[in-house]
Amino acid sequence: MVAGDGMSDESLLSRLGSVVGREVRQRLGGAPAHIDAGDTRFVPPVSPPPAEAESLEGWGFADTRFVVQPDGSTVLTGERYNISNVALPELMPWFANKLAAPLGYDNRNEPHYPPEIPAAKTNAALLAALRGFLKDDQLTDAPKERLRRGHGHTGAEIWAIRYGHLERVPDLVVFPRSHEEVVKLVEAARAHGAGVIPFGGGTNVTEALRIPVGEQRFIIAVDMRQMNRIVWIDPTNRMACVEAGATGRHLMAELAKYRLTMGHEPDSLEFSTLGGWIATNASGMKKNRYGNIEELVLDMQVVTTQGVVERPQQAPRESVGVNPRQYMFGSEGNFGIITTAVVKLFPLPEVQRYGSVLFPDLSTGLTFLYELQRSGAVPASVRVMDNTQFHFGQALKPAKHGMGAKLKSEIEKTVVTKLKGFDPFKLAVATIVFEGSAEEVAFQEKTLYRIAASLGGMKAGGANGERGYQLTFGIAYIRDLTFTHWAIAESFETSVPWSRAMELYERVQRRVEQAHAALGLPGKPFFTGRLTQVYQTGVVIYFYLGFYAKGVADPVAAYAALEHAAREEILAAGGSLSHHHGVGKIRRDFLPEVYSEGALRLNRQVKAAIDPDNVFAASNSGVNGPVALSQHEVAR
Repeated sequence: MVAGDGMSDESLLSRLGSVVGREVRQRLGGAPAHIDAGDTRFVPPVSPPPAEAESLEGWGFADTRFVVQPDGSTVLTGERYNISNVALPELMPWFANKLAAPLGYDNRNEPHYPPEIPAAKTNAALLAALRGFLKDDQLTDAPKERLRRGHGHTGAEIWAIRYGHLERVPDLVVFPRSHEEVVKLVEAARAHGAGVIPFGGGTNVTEALRIPVGEQRFIIAVDMRQMNRIVWIDPTNRMACVEAGATGRHLMAELAKYRLTMGHEPDSLEFSTLGGWIATNASGMKKNRYGNIEELVLDMQVVTTQGVVERPQQAPRESVGVNPRQYMFGSEGNFGIITTAVVKLFPLPEVQRYGSVLFPDLSTGLTFLYELQRSGAVPASVRVMDNTQFHFGQALKPAKHGMGAKLKSEIEKTVVTKLKGFDPFKLAVATIVFEGSAEEVAFQEKTLYRIAASLGGMKAGGANGERGYQLTFGIAYIRDLTFTHWAIAESFETSVPWSRAMELYERVQRRVEQAHAALGLPGKPFFTGRLTQVYQTGVVIYFYLGFYAKGVADPVAAYAALEHAAREEILAAGGSLSHHHGVGKIRRDFLPEVYSEGALRLNRQVKAAIDPDNVFAASNSGVNGPVALSQHEVAR
């Protein structure tokens, strides 16, 4: 093991001391573990995150995007992902067929980025106060930097910055580097009548960062990503204190140096932050093993206008009355700025293996998940994709070259369709990640494949499972590709009791098809779903929805109408308003359907008590009551 500053095993152990050293030695295969006494925390060396430029006009890294070639194939630029820099000849033809639309190289909707960016408001007294404790490089009013902190990643927001504009963006971006600076910043904003909106990775898909168009105050976007340190690690008690601006990829890499992990892996892992996970009440792909964010966070430090919410120590569990930290889960920027959190840690798994299973249809895949949950052998991650996503995965494969590869492919098709009798236009696929000790993984594999076989499932190999899991990060760039070729698409999700899951899936699909026809939209709607997380009481369904938008007067309003119809059907079929995306602004109109008026009033009163001047100006989740809507929001 090598620490961040290149220390050897021996020098690292010397630095950590004998108490912590015993725990580290045990992880390195040395002496048996001991329960060490006293304070077993240590401060790891600071490793700044790599300087990897992120895109200002779309998802992800600046060097990575899908590009359609003159021959019709598609290439993901860069070298980051397992589908990068290879020709994908079937992708755009497959999309064109699904949408019944002429998507292709010659039919492009070229972005017009950057849009017209609203001028920044001025507040000389506030700026003077901020410059009293921040350095010059910690403040910027550069137009593109302000624009980026004024939106997340809904389809409407990315469409707006590429083909339209945003009516309101922050007036200043600040980059605090310590908890104390955040305290002073909030005090200055309150004293000078300004609003504050925390910014993590900017990956939300709820319009949580959009500023209400009627907001007249000076607005500061607080970009937390320079607060990314691991403050301390306690390997004995398996805890760490981490600054809230740490991105998932940075946090994972740093903890792995000590053979530890937090285990939280949302689809946005590369760019989202610890503070953002808490503020949106996030879930990860491996929650079966490690838990959701509310189970992983033991404590946090939050700056509010009423003072700092913090605790002197952490315990495994407490019964201490109403704990103020609970209000920060799902707070969506309304109550304060999370600066640090104490999180649970886990040893890196002894074994990690992938798997995949084909099922004759999605309903059988759902039954498989239900039986797997009842068995007590649920692996770290298991997801079942519907037929459309199965074929989408096939379209993301490079061309097969050579007789051997082509023959193998034909044999596989024959086994699936002829010997197993699967209808290629109904089958579903499960991708699986096993993590744990060798004994745990062996038990999970044996149980899972036994259940799958009893339902007629067919093992499809570890390579397909690994590819399916890793594709999660690469395909996040697909949405921006579709925009460039006149299609608009976005995702949404829900959780639902087991007994209503297939009903909900089928009802939402029918409702989307009906709404698409009623709106007179061209082509056919793109609709697909996957079952992503399991609970004792139900399952999560993650949908993708899109349509061909060329010739549509207002594609954003049309998409909003489609998703609104889908959400109505979700609630009518027993699903939740959201499982992990949150509410933000796009779902706040549905809150009266999921909360009583008494509950809504309580939330508004808590907001009024914590932040009577509405310094935290995000206006998400309806905690402010009615707010001025933009033209886009009125259209919804």
